[in-house]
Amino acid sequence: MELLIQEYAKRLKLSWIRQNFDEIEATSNQEYLLKLMEAEVRQREERRTNLLFTQSLLPPLPSVEFKWDDIEYTQGLNREYFLNREFMENKENLIFYGGVGTGKTFLSTKIGLNAIQETGLNVRFYTIAGLVNKLMDLHERGTLGKFYKQLEKVDLLILDELGYIPLHKSGAELLFQVISMCYERKSLIITTNLRFSEWNHVFGDPILTEAVIDRLIHHSHLVVFKRPSNRMKESLMNN
Repeated sequence: MELLIQEYAKRLKLSWIRQNFDEIEATSNQEYLLKLMEAEVRQREERRTNLLFTQSLLPPLPSVEFKWDDIEYTQGLNREYFLNREFMENKENLIFYGGVGTGKTFLSTKIGLNAIQETGLNVRFYTIAGLVNKLMDLHERGTLGKFYKQLEKVDLLILDELGYIPLHKSGAELLFQVISMCYERKSLIITTNLRFSEWNHVFGDPILTEAVIDRLIHHSHLVVFKRPSNRMKESLMNN
């Protein structure tokens, strides 16, 4: 009978039950069945969450607490608006502006992890340079359409480090396609060290730059990171 239970559980893809059904203690058949189903559901949810974490490509989250007093944002918003994903419900974007090492990537990662852990949302994290290189490679291989279909399933797209390197014309145009695809369909978080007036240094075309900014700021909130660079602090302390 034990072998039959394992076989049926395998065919039904009940992996936890197949391996652990004989470890459950209960005082009735109903309690036993309930505990089995609860454990199976819990394991499936854990597997899905772990898969979402892996697919998200999010960087490790720093072990320190984020300092909310060091950022400025639109009046009427609060930290719950970011962490509870209200901006995602409204299909709004967040533009994180500030110098290097001021916490932009930290907060975007924290928001992304919360979205996965608390509600099982699909998140992707890319540096601008990394995404553009990927887009150009896929375009050359003729598989860009498949990647776009994957992005369509993403709930939150985080694009880090806009402004660190200028983009080639073809790369800038491919990035614009991604931003246009997300417009009013899903939320973006973009981190940058450049003012909007300086974005043309990245995209290299005033018309394309204007089109990118137009799509991003139509439904967005600008968050300014004003604290000194954490990396600079660490460098000074170690010297």
